[in-house]
Amino acid sequence: MAPIRSVPLRIALSSALLALAACATMPASDPATDIPPDAVPTTRTEANGDVVTEYRVAGQLRVVKVEPSRGPVYYLYDRNGDGLPDKAGDNPPQTYFKLFDWN
Repeated sequence: MAPIRSVPLRIALSSALLALAACATMPASDPATDIPPDAVPTTRTEANGDVVTEYRVAGQLRVVKVEPSRGPVYYLYDRNGDGLPDKAGDNPPQTYFKLFDWN
């Protein structure tokens, strides 16, 4: 096989490989599958139209699912078991958005 000598072709192939690598690193799991199977959901609707569902195991908060009146659904998790959504230092809680779905 002859080496690729054309610079634009080399750039195009590199870009295609980077795009494929980016797709391969996307998480395959749905955030909703991280909800414990024995969790008890409690749903409320806020005044602004957001629907908030809290999932609790043995009375302790584990996952919060927020369905805003506008925008994508997002999830807040309690992974350390303290009963509060996780946050790193003074930063807001980490949110997980499900942006695409191929069904």
